[in-house]
Amino acid sequence: MSERPTTFASGVLASVPIALGYFPIAFAFGVAATKAGFSGAEAFALSLVIYAGASQFLALALLSGGVALPVAAFTLIAMNLRHVLYGPSLMKAAGEGAGRRHAWAWAWGLTDEVFGAALGELARGRRFSEPFMFGLGIGAYGAWVSGTVVGAVAGGGALAAWPAVEAGLGFMLPALFLALLLSILTRAAVPVIGVAAVATVAGTLAVSGTAGILAGMVAGAVAGVVRK
Repeated sequence: MSERPTTFASGVLASVPIALGYFPIAFAFGVAATKAGFSGAEAFALSLVIYAGASQFLALALLSGGVALPVAAFTLIAMNLRHVLYGPSLMKAAGEGAGRRHAWAWAWGLTDEVFGAALGELARGRRFSEPFMFGLGIGAYGAWVSGTVVGAVAGGGALAAWPAVEAGLGFMLPALFLALLLSILTRAAVPVIGVAAVATVAGTLAVSGTAGILAGMVAGAVAGVVRK
């Protein structure tokens, strides 16, 4: 067992790298939402309820483009189906003795980056605990929601003078997740990455780039659970 603390406070501390990445991206989302015609309250509600990173930018494009609400909802659900597999995968990595009494609450905060960070902590010897997961999730969630609010208050033209910054913010989310995954990359993970890569290429060639991304995410998550 590890001697590293597994308290709520240590979870919040572990969320700092994620929060530093989330805040500017959420700021960009708040700016984009107001620029697309959404009110500050609506932008805040999207981050508070959906909390889905890149999917929220897609939601803006769909809703502002006149897509029917049920179609937009179905598209977002399809894009985020991989999250259903994060909880079981994390609990398998944590071991049979890991507590899960409040999993219904902390599992809601298992974004790509929180999931990656939690796996990384386990790989580095930290003992799993629910207070730690609450701290990790709340720290990231707080950064995302507060960043959205600040961006919405700043208004739709806040980044107009810095187009390079606006373009760069769109890359921060996948870059952050990639960095977290590389930090825990092992030989055992290579087959899982291979499955995800093959599914992504196959889906892209057979259907479209969006379908390829969805296929890769789902196939990778399933392969990770099976391999555990």
